[in-house]
Amino acid sequence: MTIPLRLLARGDTPARAVSRAARPGCGAAEAASILDELRARQRGMNPALASVVDAPGVTDVLINGGQAWVDRGGGLVRVDVGIPDEADARRAAIRMASACGVRLDDASPIADGTLPGGVRLHAVLAPVSGSGTLISLRVLGTRRLGIGDLEACGTLTKPVGPLVRALVAERANVLISGATGSGKTTLLSAALALVPAGERIVCIEEVPEIAPAHPHCVHLVERAPNVEGRGAVTLPDLVRAAMRMRPDRLVLGECRGPEVRDVLTALNTGHDGGWATLHANSARDVPARLAALGALAGMSESAVCAQASSALDAVLHMRRSTSAHRWVAEVGVLTRTSSALQCVPALSVSVDGRVTEHEAWATLAGRAGI
Repeated sequence: MTIPLRLLARGDTPARAVSRAARPGCGAAEAASILDELRARQRGMNPALASVVDAPGVTDVLINGGQAWVDRGGGLVRVDVGIPDEADARRAAIRMASACGVRLDDASPIADGTLPGGVRLHAVLAPVSGSGTLISLRVLGTRRLGIGDLEACGTLTKPVGPLVRALVAERANVLISGATGSGKTTLLSAALALVPAGERIVCIEEVPEIAPAHPHCVHLVERAPNVEGRGAVTLPDLVRAAMRMRPDRLVLGECRGPEVRDVLTALNTGHDGGWATLHANSARDVPARLAALGALAGMSESAVCAQASSALDAVLHMRRSTSAHRWVAEVGVLTRTSSALQCVPALSVSVDGRVTEHEAWATLAGRAGI
């Protein structure tokens, strides 16, 4: 195991740590503890924090100065992660950012990256944060869930599961909307696993998250500018690059800015079977969200309306209940009416799984061939 020196305890080195574990008289328990500490510090963490992050069922760990909270699927609970005060929190944030390969200091007080092992880090330093150092760790599931798994746990009800399978098979362009933590990326990865093995998937992301069980999936990741303000690679840059990489499926991890123009353009130029995610309150609010993002790219509302209604075949909206149950609650179809974009409902699903068909269901079922 190669351990960067900057991630180890002060005065320690990988060789010394290994020597401590291998010295005569060191028991198995002590050696295992030393190795656990090495693995934790490789990710910029202390052993206590690493044990919380790696515990089964944990989805989020939040650190506010000297306080830590964990979400195991039932809401936030206070925990001890060995970070007692603001000074320790700041040092921990900087170490984890370094492990991600991103900068975090007074000149760049906000960092976003992925730690070794797949945990997503977001950190903010004071004084940008008025509450001291803020660390948010999103734990991505190590197990790759498939559509069958999502059907079994109730994320996809009986009509929605077959619909997702059909949309992938028919190379429909699909937008997944929902709030943070509602399961958009999980559904996206599961859907992409259904893409035939002979097709190439090109994923464009701000931070690597999409992990489909597919043999030919490549990732393009946004890059922030350096200390001189140069070298940035933006999502619109990556969309244009992806179109030259012979993609069979073009996927955008999240539409959150002017890249929506390039995505809609790509999906209107023969790149069928594309998927993307979007933050929105409901399926009906998707048109307003697209219009707002389009405005950032200099697109008029009528241009967004024309492009989106032509490019996107279906909207799947995810919800998360107070009990942490995540499910596709709405399915809609984007329709252009009198120069305005609307999301006409096709299906709605209650938290207990009751399904109601709406006016656009026949249209969507015809597009999906079911």
